[in-house]
Amino acid sequence: MRLLRWSLALSLLTLGLLPLRPSLDKAHVALAYLLLILAASARAGRRVGLVLSVVSFFCFNFFFVEPLHSFVVAEPLDWLVLVALLITSAVAAHLLSMAQSEARMAWDRAAEIDRLAVLGAETLNAGPAEQALAAIAGVIQEALGVDRCRIHAVGESGGTLTLVAERGALSAVVPEPEAKAPTPPSRDLGMPTRADLLQWVADHGRVGVERGDGSMRVGVVPKANGSAETPLDITGGAGIADACGLLLPLRVHERVVGVVHIERRLPLDLTPSRQRFLRAISYYAALGIERQRLITQAEHAEALRKTDKMKDAVLASVSHDLRTPLTTIKALANAIRLEGDDRAAIIEEEADRLNRFVADLLDLSRLNGGATPMAPQITAIEDLLGAALQRVSGALVHRVIDVQLPPDEPLLLARLDFMQSLRIVVNLLENADKYSPPDQSIDVSAERVDDVVRLAVADRGPGISDAERERIFEPFQRVGNIPDANGAGLGLSIARRLAEMQGGRLLHEARDGGGSCFVLELPAASL
Repeated sequence: MRLLRWSLALSLLTLGLLPLRPSLDKAHVALAYLLLILAASARAGRRVGLVLSVVSFFCFNFFFVEPLHSFVVAEPLDWLVLVALLITSAVAAHLLSMAQSEARMAWDRAAEIDRLAVLGAETLNAGPAEQALAAIAGVIQEALGVDRCRIHAVGESGGTLTLVAERGALSAVVPEPEAKAPTPPSRDLGMPTRADLLQWVADHGRVGVERGDGSMRVGVVPKANGSAETPLDITGGAGIADACGLLLPLRVHERVVGVVHIERRLPLDLTPSRQRFLRAISYYAALGIERQRLITQAEHAEALRKTDKMKDAVLASVSHDLRTPLTTIKALANAIRLEGDDRAAIIEEEADRLNRFVADLLDLSRLNGGATPMAPQITAIEDLLGAALQRVSGALVHRVIDVQLPPDEPLLLARLDFMQSLRIVVNLLENADKYSPPDQSIDVSAERVDDVVRLAVADRGPGISDAERERIFEPFQRVGNIPDANGAGLGLSIARRLAEMQGGRLLHEARDGGGSCFVLELPAASL
């Protein structure tokens, strides 16, 4: 139709020039035809312009070049005019078409930037992450001209999908295929149901397509450097030309965090510019889902922090309030024992045990609150071990403790708080005695490794599994499974905190031949 209209315009121009033929120069006629060809190229496109160039060439030759009304050219110079008209008009039509195409691309890019700017403004103005995701879904629906846009987030546990945002509705939903047995995923795959396709896209990070006939297909994953297919390219001849639904995985740091699902009753009109826009805006959606996840984690962490703070306050209060009745109970038990009732000794022992438990609770709450002062000084490890062995000599009188110090190191020095480090070593020795067989010795060794002094206490007890290796340093955790091992499981937790507050650490290592080896690492020092 456009070619017919512009052909009629060329005929009218030719008829208008014929009465003026005696007074017109050939250059005037050529310019008139060239102006018409440029106008046609600008309004109707390059193809119409090229057709008019050829038709103008013959009209010029037939009506304005001697001999008239024939296609014979008498003057050789007239060939130059004719060829110049043909080439100039064809090149002008092509260049004009290219300029218009670049202009349209520039307008499309500007429109994309405007839409992304609107999206950025809406997401920034949206307070909760849910509102931001809803705004993103609305922009996708409006910009792509789809009937419905839904955003699904991948759950933390199990990878199940949850609908977090939806805009629009379908008056006629794309039909689902009949259920059939799942087959291994490939580039030409029909998924059993839409829910299965959604989950599969989330699990494998590939694009999914719903066709108008109810069939479903999946595509490939683009590489980070862009060398593979684009995110919307469905291989195997499937394409997206007749797709009524598109499922695009949302990624953050190569991890699929959700799926955006767009639907339309008619086939999707996803031009290259719209595909670029969809890829860009999908990253906004992925960031929105990640923001929602981080906010949830932060709220959970804050709740745990408040709970832990309340627990410490309760422990500190209860521990402090228990001191007075324990002192009274022990005093009365001592008075009863002096009157000749031996059962009072049991009351005193249990009161002492409960008192130690209360003291550990108070120490733990002080450590958690940072109220335990540290005074690190340069100290000889030999002095620390001597004081520890003297402290446990009464309780471990029947236990052999083998101490080994490196003979080539005359004096091992470390920067430590003597009293707190002494408490750590005593705790490790008492634990080793609890969990070691009666006929086995406790091996104690010390050495300097680079800038660290390693003090190890090893036993031949039942040992600790890899799964429990870190859990034993948590409060109220018992080492192993020894029924008669006294204690509330606070010793190792307190010991690790004391080590860390001195710039060191306490860790557990499995011992060759069975048993456990607790290693206290402290900053080494030199005189």
